[in-house]
Amino acid sequence: AADIRAMAAEGRQLCNLTVGDFSPTEFRIPRFLEENIREALRRGETNYPPSDGMLALRKAVLSFYDRWLHLDYPVDSVLVTSGSRPGIYSTYAALVDPGDPVVYPVPSWNNNHYCHLSGAAPRPVVCRPEDAFLPTRETLKEAVLGARLLALNSPLNPTGTAFTPETLEGICDLVLEENARRPPGDRPLYVLYDQVYWMLTFGTTKHVDPVSLRPAMRTYTLYVDGISKAFAATGLRVGWVVGPQDIIQRMGSIVGHVGAWAPRAEQAATARLLGATGEIQGYHRDMKKALLARLNLLYDSLKSLKAEGLPVDAVPPMGGIYLSARFYLIGCRIRSGEILHTNEEIRYYLLHKAGLAAVPFQAFGSLEEDGWFRLSVGAVSIREINEMLPRLRTALQEVRRV
Repeated sequence: AADIRAMAAEGRQLCNLTVGDFSPTEFRIPRFLEENIREALRRGETNYPPSDGMLALRKAVLSFYDRWLHLDYPVDSVLVTSGSRPGIYSTYAALVDPGDPVVYPVPSWNNNHYCHLSGAAPRPVVCRPEDAFLPTRETLKEAVLGARLLALNSPLNPTGTAFTPETLEGICDLVLEENARRPPGDRPLYVLYDQVYWMLTFGTTKHVDPVSLRPAMRTYTLYVDGISKAFAATGLRVGWVVGPQDIIQRMGSIVGHVGAWAPRAEQAATARLLGATGEIQGYHRDMKKALLARLNLLYDSLKSLKAEGLPVDAVPPMGGIYLSARFYLIGCRIRSGEILHTNEEIRYYLLHKAGLAAVPFQAFGSLEEDGWFRLSVGAVSIREINEMLPRLRTALQEVRRV
């Protein structure tokens, strides 16, 4: 990140695809949400909120899930948090004792760090591009044996891919079978289902979730969600968790003691937004069109470069704000005479030769030096991407495989 900032400060040409966030110059929060925050502040909504969230917002989340996802939960199953991260952390903290096995796919966002914070025994499961970098029943069947938590995310950060119904059904059946095998009194396997990008799916991709596919998963599933990604509202810090009431109660104690609740005015405004279906639909019509234009521009351009015989590839975007791209430059010699051996060396080369800033999958738990990178489009313009592409072509043309 330091070299990217230095290049930007020098005024050098740069297409920064590293930021897992939105630039307000490209993606504003909904005007409806902004106006309701202002109105809440004028009303004096500036004191502490209830530690488990304002009742109006908790009820709004339930109504929102009922309308959009056909999920029916009681109000005591909802915990409001300061963005989605405290929801993830408190799920780990409430469920996982030191030494408990936690299963998560690689690549994925920060599960390795949450395992470290909770003292869990990590069981990373490496996922393949042919599976859209997502786990399957087959790849998980050994890892879940005796595990305490399975962490899933769809659409997935960093890959921009999403579960199909068939794949997630297989995983749910595996979880149910594993819990049925455990003796009475043994602690069950839970699923943390991070669906913070669920409203940002494209084309024929439809979001799927465990309880809708397998109602028996209700006992074992915790949904982590929020407004950060779906409404470009990462700085407003409003998230929530929906799940079994006994677990939510324990998580609420953790969130309350560390003060990880969402600001009161933003909670009040979010409650209004979640009930405004027309506002949401209108906002997403424009937002998703703009996101997909950027993702498709990158995807189509990379596939065109591949068709020219250049060492690059990409996975079709399915959801979120990310594209999985492969710059297969391992073992290639660049003009200076150096040979690229690692993803970090590829990252540095693309940054300084093409002005393309990307994040290698090592940042998401991968150990492979295979040229896979995350490209994030929430903070760049179409113009910046178009200006970068000729530089990228030149950079790729100049490498020679040894």
